[in-house]
Amino acid sequence: MSETIPGYTYDSPDLAPSPVTLDDLRNLQTTLLWSDADTEALRRAGEILIPQTDAILDVWYGFVGSTPHLVATFVGEGGQPDGEYLDRVRARFGQWIADLTTRDFDEHWLAYQNEIARRHHPTGKNETDGVKSPSTHVPLRDLIGFVVPLTVTIRDFLAKGESDAGRLDALYHAWFKAVTLTAALWARPYAPDTW
Repeated sequence: MSETIPGYTYDSPDLAPSPVTLDDLRNLQTTLLWSDADTEALRRAGEILIPQTDAILDVWYGFVGSTPHLVATFVGEGGQPDGEYLDRVRARFGQWIADLTTRDFDEHWLAYQNEIARRHHPTGKNETDGVKSPSTHVPLRDLIGFVVPLTVTIRDFLAKGESDAGRLDALYHAWFKAVTLTAALWARPYAPDTW
């Protein structure tokens, strides 16, 4: 799947390293109450979620498409949502589900999170897809706020593969922590490093 996704550069040798160190990452995970059990639960969540990626994206894109200030970040030159841009981002968003649940959180993973952050920020938005858009960034408030819809909508998808209430909670909490982790990393370019 990832080989055919336009703009997906996870495995690129040209990927710039992240200014976030592995020690920084571990500290952030400590803040998020991350545990080895969360790593295991996130892997299991991936086994359940990856086969449902299209259905998950339909829910998320339905929300974005029906929310004017969110879909506004995907407008093209003419001021209307750019369908090709939306499709390309959708493919990468689907791959993000797989990467989040199957990849090791290592220096390479951090480097790609930094690239995703750059693509939301004025330093890199629209470049990957060559979009001529009046939207020059994803507002930080929306980037952080999107943690909620990405989390609350996932439980029903997880429940399709896990019926035990305790295990379902563990999968759900691991997903929530992982989504919050990525949002924190994607927010980094919005504030000076001194903060």
